[in-house]
Amino acid sequence: MARLSSLVLTVCLAGCVHRVEAPALATAKSVRLLTAAPERETTQLTQLRTDLEVDTDAERTPHVVATGETGLLVAEGAEVTLAGDEAGTKGFEVDNFVLVEVVLPDGAISNRVVIGYVNGVSLGKERIDLLGRRAFAHEAKEISLTSAVPEHGSFRLRATALDTGGVGRVSDLFVIVTPRRSEGGDDLR
Repeated sequence: MARLSSLVLTVCLAGCVHRVEAPALATAKSVRLLTAAPERETTQLTQLRTDLEVDTDAERTPHVVATGETGLLVAEGAEVTLAGDEAGTKGFEVDNFVLVEVVLPDGAISNRVVIGYVNGVSLGKERIDLLGRRAFAHEAKEISLTSAVPEHGSFRLRATALDTGGVGRVSDLFVIVTPRRSEGGDDLR
């Protein structure tokens, strides 16, 4: 009798599954990564990133144009992109490139990418990937950092705008974290 009761209860509970609407898409979060630095001659930029080597006919050790870092961020399945304004509607510019480092809460760097007009950048024997196209200007949200950041857990983004000769500059740069709408919309409860 107890087995029959358990079977009946299991069948009844299985029939009680109902649809739950997926939560509404939350608004995008915007965080400043870099503040605009006006155009300056490379010779005026005295700070160097001596740990980096750039594949170029100009200066192989890049000069620092500007630096910035976010507070802790969480992606949790969201799209993480770059834009030139807080609303995520304007593009951004950099001469020559931005090094973006993904920093974990314990201070370890889990990933590095470069964005901008550069042939190649190395840190010791490590070749750093160029994310997006080789260009001085990028459209809003053209560059996605989603594949470079942890899917779960928190992280910070550290950015260094760098120049290899002539003039260096960077526009405002914001990180836009946009939650994705869940696929399907069904949740079994």
